[in-house]
Amino acid sequence: MSHRGGRLKNTLSVLLVLFLVLFGGQEASAQISDINVAINKAGRQRMLSQRIAKAYFQVGQQVDVEHSRKILDGSIAQFDRQLVELKAYAPSSEIRQVYLDLEQLWLTYKDILIGAAPSPANGRKILKISEDVLTLAQQGTVLLEKKSGTAVGHLVNVSGRERMLSQRMAKFYQAISWGVADERSAANLELARKDFVEALQELSMARVNSPQITDDLELAKQQWLFFDNALRQKNGPDKRPQLVVATTSERILEEMEGVVDLYEKLPK
Repeated sequence: MSHRGGRLKNTLSVLLVLFLVLFGGQEASAQISDINVAINKAGRQRMLSQRIAKAYFQVGQQVDVEHSRKILDGSIAQFDRQLVELKAYAPSSEIRQVYLDLEQLWLTYKDILIGAAPSPANGRKILKISEDVLTLAQQGTVLLEKKSGTAVGHLVNVSGRERMLSQRMAKFYQAISWGVADERSAANLELARKDFVEALQELSMARVNSPQITDDLELAKQQWLFFDNALRQKNGPDKRPQLVVATTSERILEEMEGVVDLYEKLPK
């Protein structure tokens, strides 16, 4: 692709993100109706912080580029929408301040994401700032769970964190593959793997699990086997391992999204 063509493609991508941000969040169903919905969406912000970086690294490596860019653009727009909702819902001044702080950091993150085509130099910046965004998003989620004070709120948080961990593992794998990882990336990937397995066991033992939740957790365990195997493959120049990680990380995310939604709808 020519330099001019690359600039045009990047410009169109920026315009698409702006369109999604401005017009993609108008549906009435997007409003936060109760504390469990808030915990779910707050937890999803954690996941998006990692999924965005993962998709950025995949685009940078030319791994499933079209799909990866759709994930990147859609995730940016979703993070924007949910941040507005969480600020508006915030049930305490402490929680609202967390989302005001997150908003400022998010502007910096987004500026790198849509300001230029992916590059290794910016990839290293993305790796760092995705960690900072995750920290604030985690803080907001924990405060909302504490505000709820219920066992169901805790399970919404734990299952929602599984979504984040799935994307976090893929993020570090792709960062290592692209050569933009830092000295902690490999250890962080292994820690996320350990945390994911432990939380999956905790969820499986929850007394409030309905038959559907139990069935969906079993499906998630099956997807985990595929994803875990992909993460253990050494990345290579043919990029097939990177593609398998990209694909399996999305499948397990889809399974866990369903589980979180089921927990969210349990009686308070």
